[in-house]
Amino acid sequence: MLEASFLDLSERNAEDGALSVWPAWEVRGHGGTLSWLYVRLDFPDGAGVDALAVVSDGGSVCVEEIRAHPALSLDDLAVLADWIEEPLLEAFWAGERAAGRSPIPVAHPDDPGVSRAARRRARPAWPRGAEGRLLLAREYRAAQEAGADPVLAVMRATGHGRRRSLGLIARARDAGLLTPRHARR
Repeated sequence: MLEASFLDLSERNAEDGALSVWPAWEVRGHGGTLSWLYVRLDFPDGAGVDALAVVSDGGSVCVEEIRAHPALSLDDLAVLADWIEEPLLEAFWAGERAAGRSPIPVAHPDDPGVSRAARRRARPAWPRGAEGRLLLAREYRAAQEAGADPVLAVMRATGHGRRRSLGLIARARDAGLLTPRHARR
């Protein structure tokens, strides 16, 4: 019997669980395809996650519903997304190839030389180093002044996930571009 209050995926390996993906239904229209896929992740100790995800032919993945036993923490959601992204896309593209449609995402039709992996992970160009930290600090402060979530604003601007964005924000703080997180005593 499972005794943990949360599944705690961060302390598990993806290889420890059995991951299966199968199609639920598909909608085609306006030149694009949306496929809903079921995902099941089972662990030997009885823990498990069931999810319903939508994959578009542009390569984007959206999780619609998740059921887990025991429950998932917010950190576990990020880990789960990393674990299921690749199998979901592979199942989607396998279905597209079986249906005789193009197995290459149409996210960048004007650049046919870009690989599928590069298209799927396309992020806005973000400068590195001091210039990137300065732009990040501007985005962060602008979101704060507008009353919006500054971390979410940085995530949108950089194209990175929450964990990576928090690391970038910390580096901008360390460089003195943002106020310290806690008052020093």
